[in-house]
Amino acid sequence: MMNTIKWPGQQELQAWRHDFHRHPETAFQEHRTSARVAELLKGFGLEVHTGLAGTGVVAVLRGSLGPGPSIGLRADMDALHVTELNRCEHASTYAGRMHACGHDGHTSMLLGAAQALASAPDFAGTVHFIFQPAEENEGGARAMIEEGLFQRFPMDAVYSMHNWPGLPVGTAAVHSTAVMAAFDIFDLTLTGKGCHAAMPHLGKDALLAACQLVTQLPALVAREQEVHKPAVLSVTSFNAGDTYNVMPEVIKLRGTVRCFDMPQRARIEQRFRDAIAATCALHGLEAQLDYRVSYPATVNNPRHAEVCAEVLTRVLGEGKVRRDMVPSMASEDFAFMAQECPGVYIWLGNGEDSASLHNPKYDFNDASLPLGMRYWVELVGALLKDGRLPV
Repeated sequence: MMNTIKWPGQQELQAWRHDFHRHPETAFQEHRTSARVAELLKGFGLEVHTGLAGTGVVAVLRGSLGPGPSIGLRADMDALHVTELNRCEHASTYAGRMHACGHDGHTSMLLGAAQALASAPDFAGTVHFIFQPAEENEGGARAMIEEGLFQRFPMDAVYSMHNWPGLPVGTAAVHSTAVMAAFDIFDLTLTGKGCHAAMPHLGKDALLAACQLVTQLPALVAREQEVHKPAVLSVTSFNAGDTYNVMPEVIKLRGTVRCFDMPQRARIEQRFRDAIAATCALHGLEAQLDYRVSYPATVNNPRHAEVCAEVLTRVLGEGKVRRDMVPSMASEDFAFMAQECPGVYIWLGNGEDSASLHNPKYDFNDASLPLGMRYWVELVGALLKDGRLPV
């Protein structure tokens, strides 16, 4: 298989990536990106389907060795509402938007794999190349599933990857089970009674209550949850008042809750609601809570994870694949896909000196492009070589 493949070169991969980076598009607005992806895939000779979840693209490649299992390889396409501070030649040309999470690289690596595999589809079965919109907060994976992704394109397993700052280029990490945390968000509005700051006894102090909640809510994790089950509750936004001598009537808080264990997730939410109710009763306030259960935890299938680790070792070399990394409390909507069929989500090193994800100085490391592409191609060979998936 490897001897007959026509590999896209570094310059071609890099040109695609830089083009996507210059033209970042955010959730469900990836119109240019989607059109360019579809154009390239059609040029490779693949069967291309567009419009799933608005801007999603799925390309189908059937192996030349006959029928067999069906797998999905997924890349995300969307950018973030971040103003880029890099001064590189391929910096964003769209004000207030940038590829600060490396989805431009993910898309380019999967395109390279699609081109390579289309040149020599020596496997039994079917590969679906999934280019997903709106991974960042908006649940594009869920939207694709709701619009029939797995009904239109049945799959026995699905795989994805993400670049990882802090891991050296040429290394990777594979988790046997949990990879990324579940993710909930909340908007809380506290309403009291405003008054002059010199006469607080005439009001109902929503500001004081809000401050108490900011310090008390994290204790629901620190002091009530089992210590061997990681969880994070963070208040990330606090809006109150606009002058010196008025006690504000309305306070607005925002934040996130993250964990891996689903019963624990439900307990935290209930205790969260209990704490708000008790605080409001104490201070005579009204509360309006919008608590939204968002992404589930991303959990790998252990058997498939072993195959992915073996493939990565062949691509990167002995000692280059970490199996001991702690799962991240960040979240990923690939979790929705992994709930539908066996899935594996791996991390590919972006460099020890790389800026962190979502940082305005972040940039995907082009040296990783051929490595990610080769991983995808080798993975297809490992999974579909004999026309059957690992059991």
